[in-house]
Amino acid sequence: FEMKTMMQKEVIPRLVDKFHPQKYYHKAIMTQGLGESFLASKIEDVEDKLPEDIKLAYLPRPGIVRLRLSARGEDEQLLKVRVEAEVKKIEDIIGVQHIYGYDDEQIEEALAKLLKGSGLSISTAESCTGGKIAHLITSVAGSSEYFQGSVVSYSNEVKQAVLGVNAEDFEKYGAVSEAVIRQMAEGACAVLGTDYAVATSGIAGPGGGTAAKPVGYTWIAVAGPHETKAIVHQFGEHRGRNISRATLTALNMLRSMILKDRSISSR
Repeated sequence: FEMKTMMQKEVIPRLVDKFHPQKYYHKAIMTQGLGESFLASKIEDVEDKLPEDIKLAYLPRPGIVRLRLSARGEDEQLLKVRVEAEVKKIEDIIGVQHIYGYDDEQIEEALAKLLKGSGLSISTAESCTGGKIAHLITSVAGSSEYFQGSVVSYSNEVKQAVLGVNAEDFEKYGAVSEAVIRQMAEGACAVLGTDYAVATSGIAGPGGGTAAKPVGYTWIAVAGPHETKAIVHQFGEHRGRNISRATLTALNMLRSMILKDRSISSR
């Protein structure tokens, strides 16, 4: 113990004074909804003009790209100021709809920050994601304050009987369609009594795809007090990655609508 104390109080400070070791500062921007190559093209000008001592790394995983800016030098506070300036440039290009947090923040944590204390409630209606969205939401402590529940409507019968999807629309458009996904999201709001709901319906794979709707073809909708927004995605051929991408995309769509509505109400 005495040796450790001496190292901390005497030896290490003397070494620092003598050799002036460089400091490091890192800041990661967490993005969702933009692929690595697309992101690179959007921020190419910023990346090309980065100072030599500031490096940008692309750290992708299914559904998310982490942009990490790193710098080193003797003045840690100056490093922070310079890196944060570059972060701001990237933020202005990408936009808040695709940036949900920083460093290692999870998207469900970012959503929780928006909802805690807001008085708003959310729910999910999940088909291809099989309850994974609800699982991530409830993995955050205190989520019972804003999360009411989920309908895992894997079959058309449940989509119709519980969520109120029009039976004729299954015949006319199919379960993986804009008409159905909109009704799923709106039905969840109605059945579970929430301000917002997010719904997913897709062909996760590995089978079930067609020429018109191949594996990875996925509709996601968010219903809120003012509108219902639905977007179709083509995620790929790997079932696990498709489910993960659909889950993260759905959470970010929900987050983005809540942010938009909050911005409108504050004007």
